[in-house]
Amino acid sequence: MDSFLSKLANPFTGLAHWLLRLALGIDFFLHGYGKLPISEGFINWLGSQGVYSPEIMSYAVAWGEMLAGIGIILGGILPNISVSLGNVVTRLSGGTIGVIMIGALYVAHSNWNIFFGERGAVLFASEQLFLLILGIYFAIKGNQN
Repeated sequence: MDSFLSKLANPFTGLAHWLLRLALGIDFFLHGYGKLPISEGFINWLGSQGVYSPEIMSYAVAWGEMLAGIGIILGGILPNISVSLGNVVTRLSGGTIGVIMIGALYVAHSNWNIFFGERGAVLFASEQLFLLILGIYFAIKGNQN
């Protein structure tokens, strides 16, 4: 059975990383894009969380999310031009995603209990953790298979 499944999957193994790369890149870009233009409600909410200079922070987070999402996808395309440049872009973008998600979990979602609580909050928290882990994965692995 294993050899049969390997034969089926073998033609796609070189493309498998694109499933993660595209999902993370598009998701993170859309998270940032959804924050622009920065709404007054979002700025007020950041201020209530004790974040210094909410306008600057909110723009930085939104642009950081969009650029990191683009970077994760672009990092997979760049090896056709320069292997080392693609690897650096992937790792920097993954690291940026990791930092943003640690900040998001600490500042924006610190009241969530990951294992207990309302079902929607637990499921949303698991999505946030998944984004964090994927960012760290790309920061560590870069473009290595």
